[in-house]
Amino acid sequence: MPEPVTASPARPVRWPLLTQRWRDLTFLHWPVDATLAEQLLPPGICLDTFDGVSYVGLAAFWMQGVGILGLPGLPYLGSFPETNVRLYSVGPDGRRGVVFRSLDAARLLPAMVGRAAFRVPYRWSLMQVRRDGDVVSYASNRRWPGPRARLRMRIRIGDRVTCPSELEHFLTARWGLHSAWYGDRTFYLPNHHPAWPLYRATLLGLEEGLLESAGLPEPTIAPVSVLYSPGVSVRFGRPSGCHRRAVPQGMAAG
Repeated sequence: MPEPVTASPARPVRWPLLTQRWRDLTFLHWPVDATLAEQLLPPGICLDTFDGVSYVGLAAFWMQGVGILGLPGLPYLGSFPETNVRLYSVGPDGRRGVVFRSLDAARLLPAMVGRAAFRVPYRWSLMQVRRDGDVVSYASNRRWPGPRARLRMRIRIGDRVTCPSELEHFLTARWGLHSAWYGDRTFYLPNHHPAWPLYRATLLGLEEGLLESAGLPEPTIAPVSVLYSPGVSVRFGRPSGCHRRAVPQGMAAG
């Protein structure tokens, strides 16, 4: 069975492999067809759903101060805008996480390292994040590798979310990622950070081709959830393999 959804980390990361800060982060979410989404997951990983509904997320933010093994963050290569497209997953051991369908980053070398070391689909893009008062703007143009895709998004920050809903917890409190390794193997990379400080947000404008380029349909409706966070400091632990035992299909969130 999937582990419970918790606002705080499910497991501590005492000896970090990577440290970083996420700043000015916006989450957009849409329902997505479960049959299609299941085909985009690594071997042995199941789709995680909430009340029988699966979701795709688009998260745009500033990555800052990426450091290795607890060392200070790199001053230039360790800070850049990033945007990811993600599905929600549960492994055969019940650990919940995300599966990244794409990650656009504004630094070529970190994108190449992420692709080689962790087998996650990083792309190098020209990107920009700007904040003017309570309005945050994000822009991205993918450079390499393809397919070409772009993002233009503006949001206005609203009121603090003092009591997130069960769905908001489900979409944001994810304490690891699942990724395919070489062959048919899959690994889990845990993360640890404080509970998200969340704010309601209004979507002022959106032009994007990231979802379609990631193998998902272009949204035909407005996002069902728009959230903003000023950010958190994050620690990633060491990866571990996922046990390859059968997992019942159609697992739903508790």
